[in-house]
Amino acid sequence: MIETMLTDPSLVRRADADRVPEEGGTSVVNPSTGEVLARVPVIGADGVRAAVDAAEDALGPWSRRTAHERAEVLRRWNTLILENRDDLARTLTAEQGKPLREALGEITYAASFVAWYAEEALRTYGEVIPTYDRDRRMVVVREPVGVCAAITPWNFPSAMVTRKAAPALAAGCTVVAKPAPGTPLSALALAELALRAGLPSGALSVVTGDAETIGLALTSDPRVRKLSFTGSTAVGRILMRQASATLQRLSLELGGNAPFLVLDDADVDAAVLGCVESKFRNSGQTCVCANRIIVQRPVAERFQAGLVAAVERLRVGDGFEAGVDQGPLIDEAAARKVERHIGDAVAGGAVVLTGGRRHRLGGTFFEPTVITGVTSDMAVAREETFGPVAPILVVDDDEEAVRLANDTASGLAAYVYTRDVGRVWRTVERLDVGMVGVNTGLLSSAFAPFGGRKESGMGREGARAGIEEYLETKYVAFAGLDPVEGGQDGHAQTTGR
Repeated sequence: MIETMLTDPSLVRRADADRVPEEGGTSVVNPSTGEVLARVPVIGADGVRAAVDAAEDALGPWSRRTAHERAEVLRRWNTLILENRDDLARTLTAEQGKPLREALGEITYAASFVAWYAEEALRTYGEVIPTYDRDRRMVVVREPVGVCAAITPWNFPSAMVTRKAAPALAAGCTVVAKPAPGTPLSALALAELALRAGLPSGALSVVTGDAETIGLALTSDPRVRKLSFTGSTAVGRILMRQASATLQRLSLELGGNAPFLVLDDADVDAAVLGCVESKFRNSGQTCVCANRIIVQRPVAERFQAGLVAAVERLRVGDGFEAGVDQGPLIDEAAARKVERHIGDAVAGGAVVLTGGRRHRLGGTFFEPTVITGVTSDMAVAREETFGPVAPILVVDDDEEAVRLANDTASGLAAYVYTRDVGRVWRTVERLDVGMVGVNTGLLSSAFAPFGGRKESGMGREGARAGIEEYLETKYVAFAGLDPVEGGQDGHAQTTGR
């Protein structure tokens, strides 16, 4: 059970457990071992409404606190996350499977959002607009949206909670968070630490259970004024349709199909390193990981050889084992999708250079894989694989590289390797994506706006843009402030003086 993973097992409990009734339970399973780690409640529609009740009750008192007071709570939350970093990382590895080293990095990343938005809470500025009349003042204030819903994914079960909850809380909103069914323990632990930091009861609740039931309950409740979701484009479409009934504000961070461009003047060794970092982190289960490796012909052979050598050095195993670089895929369906993509590519003439099958460890462990001879009509290029497969497409020039890069309905991230600054700008400006990494395979940061275009969603998380998603703009017109001869008729004063 999860108690064996934590020195402080009380971290893993549901926030506001007395407010939200339990309606059965479901098991949380370690994807590496099949071990049952814990059981969590299955919350139905009535339980979700109770959580929204609690959030609505907490909204007034929380939003009326000064920005400095809210910031202080967030600072304490950040401190507690870092103080419990090892326990949180072990919980994350146990329920999600990623190597402990990566899990430790994710907890630090999660804390960085809390630290950043503790400071942004103090910068939710309004403005005074120059007046058209001595009698009037025009003021714009920023106010919290209200009760918010956050639906988070299984691939980053800690960082996605704080990336949504921290800006919402900093703005004065309250949050009902729904983690992925397979990875709820990280969210529960973070919510417990938020309570210990001084967040009032109900300001951050976690509801666990069936995704469809909870999603419908959150999108159909008119008191929930904002929904932030990270997940697949298919589910994003469903939530968008449901949220339209109440005109909820939406932030949708959806699927990706990121191109990784290696131009012929690139530092090939650096490109290989960046490709491994981007593609094989979290076993390829990230929305911004390189999904299509587009390499120009003059450097293709050298790049392929370097990538194969680097990938063959990756060690697959249980995330708690020392030296492991890649854990299991999250479940059987994920492993079957990877197999389908590889099979389709090979049937179409592609060649597996390394890997290509289940790992000898069994279960959902999969060999890190490199495929060459890939064409743009293959499933591995058309769809988001979400697994440890690097498909290489060889092109002749920049025009073809950019054309293939943009030949997708997704538009989340892209990567470009070249040493020519002018070439960088020409390429970056033509890529139809929300984020570009230039000579780096890692681009996510709490300090930068994260989000995409086209079917990769709408809105931004992180940076200043992240807190803007949780603020409403209110315009206030003051009259009668500077009476002058002839009365206070605004029209007369505007035209006569």
